[in-house]
Amino acid sequence: MSVQERKQRERADRERLIVATARELAEQQGWDAVTTRRLAERIEYSQPVLYSHFRGKREIIGAVALEGATEMASAVRAAASAADCPRTRVTALARTYLEFAERNPAVYDAMFQLDGGLAFAHEDTPQPLKDAFAALLESLGDVAGDDVHPGLFTEVFWAALHGLATLTRAGRLPPEDTDRRVKLLVDRLARA
Repeated sequence: MSVQERKQRERADRERLIVATARELAEQQGWDAVTTRRLAERIEYSQPVLYSHFRGKREIIGAVALEGATEMASAVRAAASAADCPRTRVTALARTYLEFAERNPAVYDAMFQLDGGLAFAHEDTPQPLKDAFAALLESLGDVAGDDVHPGLFTEVFWAALHGLATLTRAGRLPPEDTDRRVKLLVDRLARA
């Protein structure tokens, strides 16, 4: 291995450590607790080293969001692939999405609530975000109906899931009714 390759590997390792530490700290104490100073202390590097990877907290949030999008896409695809028909696939997708949001609140916030400097629904949208949307579209496109654009249907279904996740987490909806809400959402929106 060349010196350059070793340096690149070490840099990538440091970057992963910064993102993992930020994510851990945010999940434990919230995003307000994530500061470059605290991160530098936890990973035992100086703040200038942190700034050599990320210009600030906003970029760290963006990196966590991209990692979360990749994880969510993988979870949604795995759940959908285990289902045997379109309706079951959509139900599995909805439950998996809501479970992901519940298990990873700080990551979910990084993805959809906080400013991570990421563009959504544009040409320059990062690939992990496009892939997360594609993971939803793969299952939802089949149940959109003949007269509805699959992408538009996916946006509306995703918005409904996001609303359920956000309102449940905020205590505005009782969590014990989540399965009933998913069933209602699938029954009313999905045509399969």
